[in-house]
Amino acid sequence: MGEESDFTQGSISWKLVRFMLPILGALVLQAAYGAVDLLVVGRFGTTAGLSGVSTGSQVLNLVTFVVTQLAMGITVLVARSLGEQRPEKIPRLIGGAVFIFGCISLALFLAMVGFARPIALMMQSPEEAVDLTASYIRICGAGIFCIVSYNVVAAVFRGLGDSKSPLVFVAVACVANVVGDLLLVAVFHWDVAGAAIATIVAQAVSVLLALRLLGKKFPQVRVCWSEIRPNEQCLRFLKVGIPLALQELLTQISFVAICAFVNRLGLEASSGYGVACKIVNFAMLVPSALMQSMASFVSQNVGAGNEHRAKQTLATGIALGLCIGVLVFLAVCFKGNLLTACFTTDARVVEKGFAYLQGFSLETIVTAILFSMVGYFNGHEKSMWVMAQGMLQTLLVRLPLSYCMSVRPDASLTMIGLAAPIATTFGIMLNLVYYVYLQRQMRRESNPDTCKLCESV
Repeated sequence: MGEESDFTQGSISWKLVRFMLPILGALVLQAAYGAVDLLVVGRFGTTAGLSGVSTGSQVLNLVTFVVTQLAMGITVLVARSLGEQRPEKIPRLIGGAVFIFGCISLALFLAMVGFARPIALMMQSPEEAVDLTASYIRICGAGIFCIVSYNVVAAVFRGLGDSKSPLVFVAVACVANVVGDLLLVAVFHWDVAGAAIATIVAQAVSVLLALRLLGKKFPQVRVCWSEIRPNEQCLRFLKVGIPLALQELLTQISFVAICAFVNRLGLEASSGYGVACKIVNFAMLVPSALMQSMASFVSQNVGAGNEHRAKQTLATGIALGLCIGVLVFLAVCFKGNLLTACFTTDARVVEKGFAYLQGFSLETIVTAILFSMVGYFNGHEKSMWVMAQGMLQTLLVRLPLSYCMSVRPDASLTMIGLAAPIATTFGIMLNLVYYVYLQRQMRRESNPDTCKLCESV
C-alpha cells in the first residue's frame, strides 16, 4: 500500500481532504450534468417546460440511481476477481451482467414509453405541464438503453481499479449535453423534448467512448457473444447489488413523493421546487463525498485493529463537514434567491425556490454530522443499520411532515423544506444511540472476561 493510500498513519485531516477531493470532483460533474437541462430550459424555454423537466428528471433520477447502486455488485465482484488473481472470471461476470441489465432496460423502456402519461399524472404534475412531463419521460425511456449501458460500463471500470476514466466519461457527457441543450432548446426551441434528446445523445456519446476505451485499456475483459447469458455470476452480483439498490429506491421514492406533494401547490411552486432541488444537489455534494471517504478511512483502521484512530476520523470528519456546512448554510439561506435566479428569469419561480431553500438550509449543517456517522458505520460494515435508520427517518418523519405541511391551508415551501433538517436531526439521535451500543458491544468482544466481572458486580 502506498503512503498516500495508507490511512492508518499520518495526518487524518490532510489525508481525508486529499482523498475526498477526487470523489467530490466526480460528484460535481454528475450534479452539473443533471442541472444543465433545467438551467437551459429555465432560461430559453417556458415555465411549464421548466416544471416538466423538473418532474420528469425526478423519475429519471430514480431509475438512474437505482441502476447505479445495482451495478455496484459488478464493481465489487470485478475487484474481488482481481484480488483473487482470477481475471478469467471477469468476462463471464460482465456477460451475465449485460444479459440482466439488458432485460432491466427492456422493462424500463416498456414502462417509461408506454406509461409516460400515467407516470406524469401519478407525480401530480401541474395540469399545464402534464404533456411536457410525459414527453420528457417518454423520450428518456426510449433512450434508457444508453443510460443503463453507461452505468454498467462505469461500474466495470471502477472494479478494475480505474476511477479516473468514469470521471472523463461524465465530463464528455456534460459537454455533449450542454451543446445539445443550447442547440435544441435555445436555437431550435424544442423546449422539453430538446432537453430530453440532448440527455440521451450525451449518454450515447459517453457509452461509445467508454466501450472503445475499455477494449483498448483492458483487452483481457473482452466479452464473447456466447457469454452474454444467465450464469452463476448473475446471482453473485445481484446478491451484492440488490440491498444497495433497495436502499436507493426508498430514498428516491421519498424525493418523488415530496415532488408530488409540492406539485399540488401549482405550476410556480413545482418549478421553484425543481430549481431548488438542483441547488440542494450541489449543497449536498461535500457531505456525500465526505461519507464515501469516511467509509474507506474507517474501514482501513478497523482492519488494522486501530479503533481509536477510527473514532478520531469520525471526529475529524464531523469537524470538517461542519466548517464547510456553515459556509454553505449562509450561502443557501441568505443568498438563495441569487442561486435560483441562475436557473430562471421568472420572478415568482425564483421566489418559490428561495422559500424552499430557506427551510432546507439547516440541512447543510446537520447532514455533515449524519453523513460522517453513516461513513463510520459503513466502515464497520454496519450497512443494515444504515439502511434501517434511513428508512426510519424517511417513513416516520420526512414524508409525513412534508405531506402535513403541503396540505395545510397556509402551505409554504419553506415549511416543506424544513422537514429535511428535522428528519436528519432525528437520524442523528438514532445514530448516537446506536454508536453507544456499538462501542459497548466492541468493548465486550475485546474484553469478555472483564465485562462478565462488571456485570456480576
